[in-house]
Amino acid sequence: MDVTATYIGTATVLLRIGDLTVLTDPALDPAGTVYDYPVPVRRTKDPAVGAADLPPVDVVLLSHDQHPDNLDHAGRALLASTGTVITTGSGATRIPGAVGLDPWQSCELSGGRQTARVTATPARHGPEGIEPFAGDVIGFVLEIPGASAALYVSGDTVYYDELDRIGERFTIGTAFLHLGDARVPALGDFSFTLDSSEGARLARSLDAATVVPVHFDSWEHFNEDPGRISGTFADAGLADRLHWLPPGEPYRLAWPSLNVSG
Repeated sequence: MDVTATYIGTATVLLRIGDLTVLTDPALDPAGTVYDYPVPVRRTKDPAVGAADLPPVDVVLLSHDQHPDNLDHAGRALLASTGTVITTGSGATRIPGAVGLDPWQSCELSGGRQTARVTATPARHGPEGIEPFAGDVIGFVLEIPGASAALYVSGDTVYYDELDRIGERFTIGTAFLHLGDARVPALGDFSFTLDSSEGARLARSLDAATVVPVHFDSWEHFNEDPGRISGTFADAGLADRLHWLPPGEPYRLAWPSLNVSG
């Protein structure tokens, strides 16, 4: 069975798992779009694949619906044509027909003859106590029958102790980590997402065989580029686990361990 991942930009990844098509955090608006929530933020790069060029999507894994770098205008319009949207419990009250999951809750997915199981994982979109402002966020672990390891998508989160439980509960083959050290100075001197040091620490906690960076480009409020991320992982002795996906190009994930084979 073929399993491929196509990096579209920001935190948007298209996963093809046999007959099952999964899209993460659809941010698909063009470069130059400005959003006013809660202060102006601007997209600086087009998505590698536009909404009109995507195949039919069976499942959207939406870490949260409150911020345009995870769900923008084009992404929100796309939700109406997808089979299932999996998001936070609170997000499901705002998105018609969505399935809401709290951390550690699971549900079954299917597309054609392919099935999978998704489990929501903890995430915190900034420092302790940020939830009333930033809102609820989840990550995802995707398990596929017959695979010896699972796939993890972190969602927008900083590193905190609860994330260590993911590696205790699951064997992670490939981890898609939302990096970028996202900061909005007008809102305070703190990060909303993993920086490269926290990403390396989480990769070690997960014992992930392969780490795929996402959520590091295409927006003014992202502060770490591939060079800095690669350097930090090299300093942590994890350079061999880091794998960059060229935007718009499907990459095959090795089966059954779900490592990137290129």
